Amino acid sequence: MNGQDKPGSGRRRPPKTPKGRQVDPRALEEVRALLGERPRRRDLLIEHLHLVQDRYGQLSAVHLAALAAEMKLALTEVYEVATFYAHFDVVKEGEKAPPPVTVRVCDSLSCAMAGGERLLADLPKKLGANVRVVRAPCMGACDRAPVCAVGHVQVMRADASKVAEAVKRGTHAHAYKTANDFAAYRAAGGYKLLADCLAGRRGREETINAVDEAGLRGLGGAGFPTGRKWTLVRAEPAPRLVAVNADEGEPGTFKDRYYLELDPHRFIEGMLIAAWVVEAAETYIYIRDEYPELRLMLESELAKVEAAGLAKHTKLDLRRGAGAYICGEESAMIESIEGKRGLPRHRPPYVAQVGLFGRPTLEQNVETLYWVRDIVERGVSWFTSQGRHGSKGFRSYSVSGRVKKPGVKLAPAGITAQELIGEFCGGMLPGQTFKGYLPGGASGGILPASMSNLPLDFGKLEPHGCFVGSHAVVVLSDQDDIKAVALNLMRFFEDESCGQCTPCRVGTEKAVKLMQRAPWDRKLLDELSQAMRDASICGLGQAAPNPLQCVFKYFPEDLAKPLRAW
Repeated sequence: MNGQDKPGSGRRRPPKTPKGRQVDPRALEEVRALLGERPRRRDLLIEHLHLVQDRYGQLSAVHLAALAAEMKLALTEVYEVATFYAHFDVVKEGEKAPPPVTVRVCDSLSCAMAGGERLLADLPKKLGANVRVVRAPCMGACDRAPVCAVGHVQVMRADASKVAEAVKRGTHAHAYKTANDFAAYRAAGGYKLLADCLAGRRGREETINAVDEAGLRGLGGAGFPTGRKWTLVRAEPAPRLVAVNADEGEPGTFKDRYYLELDPHRFIEGMLIAAWVVEAAETYIYIRDEYPELRLMLESELAKVEAAGLAKHTKLDLRRGAGAYICGEESAMIESIEGKRGLPRHRPPYVAQVGLFGRPTLEQNVETLYWVRDIVERGVSWFTSQGRHGSKGFRSYSVSGRVKKPGVKLAPAGITAQELIGEFCGGMLPGQTFKGYLPGGASGGILPASMSNLPLDFGKLEPHGCFVGSHAVVVLSDQDDIKAVALNLMRFFEDESCGQCTPCRVGTEKAVKLMQRAPWDRKLLDELSQAMRDASICGLGQAAPNPLQCVFKYFPEDLAKPLRAW
């Protein structure tokens, strides 16, 4: 024993191993094999977590430690991201791994109305112990409710037998086969406008003026004028970036999915034109993990675009979400692209000034970019010739619920709910009477049938405590309990709150508990709603009380009735 080891010497032996969790050599080799030649950059953490999850069906403690070591990150940095997103199954040391197959059952409003709760009760008995059945939020297929996901494969209009058959077939998605692929789109004149832009035959200001005069707005929910946004970003110093939001997680919304399935290259061309207008060095497309077949399709089609030399002016990056509604908020999406938890940022500064990787960033929704080519090629008058009740242009309404023909309805901007149901959806389902509707998805409020003559457009519903948002219309009938509708929506917000701010995190939880009691304590719920609106950081907490307040305002007769489940 040397001097420093003698008892009472005041010195401790140096540890035989470094502090913290030790890296398992085998796990490290497995992680390295999965990553291959991929960069180990911090912003790719979520992509690398997906690689591990897809390969092993879970994120074990040994693999997370190995990934942290390989990426030279603190283990806490990896854990906080892995545990934030719903689609990552983190298995801590000593915990039991989940069953080999997970079935997620959508319990958001349209699916709950169509029998989602019955599926949640029936599937565990039907599928057995080797299949895990869990609740999940909206999967973007509300027109084909109820919906389940077997691994990465969605089952539409699901019943227990369909889901059991899907479990037998397997859990891996295949690329969506779009009829309008790169070859077909280009043969029909696609990418000619982009070529004119890149060759200087069209000018940037000319293009901005076209979308500005057409009144094209952000169609992800906020409705900010597109031409103005392009101008603001162009005014910021280079390098500038583009971030595309394909993470539509609002219950009732599925129009971006529809357009990506229908005509993906019309969106891609609009995106590349926008990147050219703002002179963006890089373009990031953030697509929700609930659309795996579309992500695989986009990977393939974007590669064809790059091979054809059409994206030389901007580097294209496709990023995969991991199950977090909050990442539909622009700054939370940017945090996620950077490989972090999807926590909304305080503003100012705004994303147009300090966005992705600290650079000025143009953030756009899929459908907004989808219309760019048509507006510029066909002219402003083509777009503005449509519209009703003082509005101009087209709008894509995602319609679900108690109608005969749900789906994406391309209709004149400003159309009313009554007109939309009667002219585009074939009316109500047989034997059901129109009672109310959500004009703008989960956060847009609830209106009664007596107010179905209001124009569904930006700025028209705010005086009534509602908004049109992403134009997701969920139609309710006399078979629906409006209190149950509001409770379903509040549970969604409770589950999807990122937890960053107390008014939203605690407020949604307390609201759910109060709404489960009878009778509702209006004074207390009003006070709670006001606190959430005034003090929440982002729109999730600020808008969460809208459906609740609409029940008080427009459906007082329902308050005295007992809560009914579907």
